[in-house]
Amino acid sequence: MSAKIITFQVLEGIDKGRIFRELPLPVTIGREEGNLLRLNDERVSRFHAKIQMDSDDIILTDLESTNGTRVNGTVVQIRRLRFGDRVAVGRSLLLFGSNEEIALRMAALHMPGDGSSGNGSKDDLPGDGPGTIQAATVAGQPDFNIDFDLNVKEPVNATRSAFFIGKKALPPLPQKLTPSQAARLAEILDFLHNGLTSATENIEAKEDGTQVTLGFADWQKVLAVQMLLSRYLRAIAEPDTMGND
Repeated sequence: MSAKIITFQVLEGIDKGRIFRELPLPVTIGREEGNLLRLNDERVSRFHAKIQMDSDDIILTDLESTNGTRVNGTVVQIRRLRFGDRVAVGRSLLLFGSNEEIALRMAALHMPGDGSSGNGSKDDLPGDGPGTIQAATVAGQPDFNIDFDLNVKEPVNATRSAFFIGKKALPPLPQKLTPSQAARLAEILDFLHNGLTSATENIEAKEDGTQVTLGFADWQKVLAVQMLLSRYLRAIAEPDTMGND
């Protein structure tokens, strides 16, 4: 996606029917003066969310708002936007893009081999750029052979850049990400998390809690997540081999 100006249409809320046309990036959304996209919504924070361009991606970031930000119904901290996405802030629902931009995206989605759908084309690979998100130094080395106990006996703690079980550091997060790279990583993790959630929501447990049963179809979902993780790992380690299988 390539754009320096954006359009939002208000679908729900007190500002319903308004169209914020051709807003120059970066754009902030909020209820106070100083926001290019200002909403008369008491449940919208003073400065609720920011939208910027990075590596040809339009990136939405929640600015630690009180009531959070949703994209297409999912609570997000950072997310790439595509024309036609619905952004919910407070009691307001915004549609990203003009009618023309949304129509072009819909047409592109039905074109075989087109890269606009976000299904792993070259255009969807993270771009290089200056690091804008600095992570703190990880304290200690991660224990890659940690015995991962699902019934964690020690508390799970998190710093800005690392997670710990007790004092044992888990593999660290990347040390420097552009907004585009952070949004893409968040999309992958959210997608896999939703897959595991869907696969395990119908687990049946014995009354004494000693055993659980998972249906075959749900087990296949777990295996699908495992397969996708292996593919992502290979794509990172050997990007030139992808598409040759």
